[in-house]
Amino acid sequence: MALSVFTTGCADQNDDPSAPKSSASASPPHGYVEGAQEKAEQQSRLLLNDPGTGDTRVLDLISGKTQEVSRRTGTTGLTTDGRFGYFHTSGGLHVLDGGAWMVDHGDHVHYYRAAVRDVGRLPGGPGTRVRSDAAVTTVTDEDGRARIHRRADLEKGRAGAPRTLPGTQAGVVVPYAEHLLGLTATGQDAARLTVYDREGKRVASPDAVCEDPRGDAVTRRGVVLGCADGALLVRETDGAFTAQRIPYGEDVPEKERATAFRHRPGSDTLTAPAGERAVWVLDVTERTWTRVKTGPVVAANTAGEGSPLIVLQSDGSLHGYDISTGKQLSTTKPLVTGAREAATDQSAGPVIEVDRSRAYVNDPQGKRVYEIDYNDNLRIARTFDLDIEPALMVETGR
Repeated sequence: MALSVFTTGCADQNDDPSAPKSSASASPPHGYVEGAQEKAEQQSRLLLNDPGTGDTRVLDLISGKTQEVSRRTGTTGLTTDGRFGYFHTSGGLHVLDGGAWMVDHGDHVHYYRAAVRDVGRLPGGPGTRVRSDAAVTTVTDEDGRARIHRRADLEKGRAGAPRTLPGTQAGVVVPYAEHLLGLTATGQDAARLTVYDREGKRVASPDAVCEDPRGDAVTRRGVVLGCADGALLVRETDGAFTAQRIPYGEDVPEKERATAFRHRPGSDTLTAPAGERAVWVLDVTERTWTRVKTGPVVAANTAGEGSPLIVLQSDGSLHGYDISTGKQLSTTKPLVTGAREAATDQSAGPVIEVDRSRAYVNDPQGKRVYEIDYNDNLRIARTFDLDIEPALMVETGR
């Protein structure tokens, strides 16, 4: 597990903020969060859902124990912002506080754990997309209407009253650098980058257009927006926003475009399927695309920073590739039952979640989750047997 790096100013704080404090200190210690315990290492948990039955579990990766929570029926998707799980249904978004999260102060990180609890429901039907930062959560529906929720309300266990962003968006609204990034349609499948402040007022924006926007990711280098010709990287420096194109460098058919990015939170290396038999790897630092030929792809991800590209193939086996050369480094026996059939279901099926030391792969038909040591030839470190089919899975606490 990744350890937090404390500066002198917070290295001596009590690991449990609920413990009695010294009478010499009249104010809460740096990093204090009411009702949560601060820990020295990442407190990862997996949120798991079976759309067929609605059964939902929270798997604590520290203790290895599962917790049963309220059933979520009719779930068509499950996403997370690192703490909250958003269960997508036709009737809205059901929000679950996963009780594990991190706060990144730049020069050091705080890790927290608290009780799992229901938060409530947010409006949003099929196609709704959710993005968050430390202050706000944006919910963008399929018609481009965006609502802004205060993160503090969710942290207190309630949905709260949202503000509506004026106008409609051609893609998802992404909180970034104390602002909101949106794409306003200009016609002919093109959209212009628009920057808003927290109140929804437009501010100075780069003159940048993204054709047929699909896919986005927040990295330490900025926000990546997927476009027809590659990606648009949006960055903020001293309050000013810039946009830089990262083109594929070749003609890419629409069915082989990168339209849904996956990566380790905090990493600057993104992955996306490149059709059915390859994977795109975008190095945001170097501004380069690499197309790795892998064979039939069900899921892919990487921890970045020299780690292998991990690919789940249609026979249920995992394969590791050197990103720079495309050479296969390792492989496993078939692990995931029915991976080929699951690949045809876009709303649920096997995924690869990655953190700083492990990867997690769900096997819905086998009713299990595998923990993979990707730095040791894809060794199976642990197998978690479950009493549900975990067709939907996300990792919190990162």
